[in-house]
Amino acid sequence: MQRFTLARLLMLAPAHLLLLCTIALPSLYVLWLSFTESTYGTTAGFVGFANYTAMLADPYFWRALINTLIVVNVVVYVELALAVGVAVVFVQGVPFRRVLIAIVLMPYAISEVVAVVIWKFMMDPDIGMVERMLAAVGMPLHWAVDPAAGLTLVCIISVWLNLPFSFIIAYAAMRGVPQELYEAAHMDGASAWQSFRYITFPVIFPALLVALIFRYIVAFRLFSEVWLLTGGGPARMTEVLAIYLYKQAFTYADFGRGAAAGWIMVLASGLFAVAYVSRLNKAAFGRGT
Repeated sequence: MQRFTLARLLMLAPAHLLLLCTIALPSLYVLWLSFTESTYGTTAGFVGFANYTAMLADPYFWRALINTLIVVNVVVYVELALAVGVAVVFVQGVPFRRVLIAIVLMPYAISEVVAVVIWKFMMDPDIGMVERMLAAVGMPLHWAVDPAAGLTLVCIISVWLNLPFSFIIAYAAMRGVPQELYEAAHMDGASAWQSFRYITFPVIFPALLVALIFRYIVAFRLFSEVWLLTGGGPARMTEVLAIYLYKQAFTYADFGRGAAAGWIMVLASGLFAVAYVSRLNKAAFGRGT
């Protein structure tokens, strides 16, 4: 038995070593770096929590944090609601279902950079087809000069890019709901909304929480959409945490402050993940973590 356990550990050792080298050690190095004053051409000097206190006193950090929380919550919940709605339509039955599913999944086949550039071109105030149509009906977005409009466009692009992920999970979960439950509900006179509320949603809820956890973690790293669209402007009003981290580390060459911002992102997304994992555990097994 011990020999068999040792064999298992040896077979898993390459994967563990890979995770150690690519995730654990770099994370610990960044954690150490966050307690130092470091820049190009100098030796890192230990400064304790100075980077964290300076960052917490920086109004640009708080603006980036608030923008991140707003965008993440809007993107994740709007995306999940759309995914559930589209999945319900497909489960009910639509013509050319395979073709339409391929169309829904198409954004996943496009690079983030390419997608944002295409959206930026379509929303260009001078030559953008969509922006000119909005202007023609008296609803120009002005995303390049209005921070709220810029963040709105970021949310739209992010939802469009990541909708396929949430849709796949919601659609697969709905396909797994036993049809006998719907037949029994129909015999009892339940409406379509009641069937969804009392049968579909409770059954797919654990799967939706899994999608929610993954999307929160990924959305906290939001970078490409903001960087390529507004660059954090105007006047750093559309910065998110990832943009703040990038500027601290590579624009201002303050590696310690950038590392501290990175660990704030890790802790923030980790807190959300713990909360939702606890909720998922209760929903799936009837107990907390």
